Amino acid sequence: MTHGYPFRTLPDYLRPRLRLVFVGINPSVYSVERGRYFARTTNRFWPAFSRSRLSAPIRAALGRSALGPGDDRGLLRFGIGFTDVVKTPSRNAAALRPKDFDTWAPRLRQRLARVAPRVVCFHGITAYRAFARYALDSDRRDWTLGAQPIGMGSVRLYVIPNPSPANAHFPIAALVEWYDRLAAFLEDSHAAGHRSVSARISRRLPM
Repeated sequence: MTHGYPFRTLPDYLRPRLRLVFVGINPSVYSVERGRYFARTTNRFWPAFSRSRLSAPIRAALGRSALGPGDDRGLLRFGIGFTDVVKTPSRNAAALRPKDFDTWAPRLRQRLARVAPRVVCFHGITAYRAFARYALDSDRRDWTLGAQPIGMGSVRLYVIPNPSPANAHFPIAALVEWYDRLAAFLEDSHAAGHRSVSARISRRLPM
């Protein structure tokens, strides 16, 4: 058993009040063997993330121009976590079956509800569609990238392209743009949260 699971898999890097949690479909066997998220050098997550506005404060704090798989756990101190819809590893996501999502998506919702991050970002429509169907009871199929019209209480949901090399339709430059958009969405959600708190306080103040 590893990381609370009865099989070898990647740990969930989660804690309360994170500002962002990245969610993948499931861990690859390659990544599990190395114990790191997006460990394969052909995956575009770390190169794109490293060039984005989203990672700029982290790179500045660390005094580095690029981040890599060895930084996955360390991002917790910057308010960013990682997990997956399905925790069972496989050679590729095509090996997953509907019963895998039916089993694991509700468990992901429970994990996220316990820590209540500000924003949950899914890597790819496939991952989000499975979560929406099996954890949020939505059979919609016309999901699009970006901010989602449904959420989980105060938790906002967002979808960006899967950085897998198999998703060649989105080059690194396009992925960088999506991480930049995510950075802007985080800033907007933070500002909205402050406005909501201020409004609640104002309603309680005597006139």
